[in-house]
Amino acid sequence: MMKKKFIKLFAILSVVFLGVLEMGWRFFNMVVCCKRGEHKKERKKWFELSHIRENHPQNGYAREYNESKAWCFEQKMQDCYIKSIDGLKLHALYLPAEDAKRIVILSHGYRGSRFGTLSFMAKYLHEHQCDVLFIEHRCCGDSEGKYITFGAKEQWDVQQWAVYVSERNKEKLPIYLYGQSMGAATVLMASGHTLPAEVKGLIADCGFQSMEGQMRDMAANWFHLHHIPLLLMELDWFCSLVAGFHMKDADTTEAIKKNTRPVLFFHGEKDTYVYPNNSFQNYMLCRAEKELVIIPGARHLCSAYADPELYQHKMMEFFEKYD
Repeated sequence: MMKKKFIKLFAILSVVFLGVLEMGWRFFNMVVCCKRGEHKKERKKWFELSHIRENHPQNGYAREYNESKAWCFEQKMQDCYIKSIDGLKLHALYLPAEDAKRIVILSHGYRGSRFGTLSFMAKYLHEHQCDVLFIEHRCCGDSEGKYITFGAKEQWDVQQWAVYVSERNKEKLPIYLYGQSMGAATVLMASGHTLPAEVKGLIADCGFQSMEGQMRDMAANWFHLHHIPLLLMELDWFCSLVAGFHMKDADTTEAIKKNTRPVLFFHGEKDTYVYPNNSFQNYMLCRAEKELVIIPGARHLCSAYADPELYQHKMMEFFEKYD
């Protein structure tokens, strides 16, 4: 009798364990694994939520978004390649400007593209004497990779792109690292590493503080799951076992404390994708010269669209101060 009860209990626990494991694997597959070349049925089911649609610049700024994106496709750009520290071939496109005064390296967001939400400011920067390098993060565009690591590995890629640009910067123009969303967090993480002397400053628009914090915010505010330590533990386990990184590696805290370069922070007041408190926390941790600009009414990735005059003025003021 006891043996039967034990077998039954063991079977129940096994089913529960496998169910929890399956949930962790699905979560890992949803947020970390590459989706290129796949039909988007599963991604739509899991991930195309109202928060994403509402925060995207196409919601309210479709004309500006599409026009600047089309402008980027019309430009003649130079293909650039580097090899990552873990052996991936990474791609970028370089667009020189006439009588350039500086070079801006553009770091796009999560599952983004070279000519996505950054296109609006890329066009402005190019028209104001900035060479621009559109990098494509691992697992995006023409760059190799199977996993998105939320900055854990991308930070080293950004560092290598900065070195790549510096080695070809014959005129020793000032270099700036400009990122949005995950790209902003990645730029901040990269600031903790050795960067070329020509890198004069960082621009971080709506960046998160850590992968773990972002996962907690999404779980709590999107799915109303407030107690997910087991799920996060599983996610971290799969990240380590399959993708080769830990969530703690995707964190801006220590890098920002080490950073000595000026930082210009932007964040939209109404951002419900990466909450503004992330930029407040990053700003407070930063020991270098810094400024935080909160754009009233702006959603995620929409600050440059919502108040272009203020956004562009702050950026040019930043360049002129630190060039």
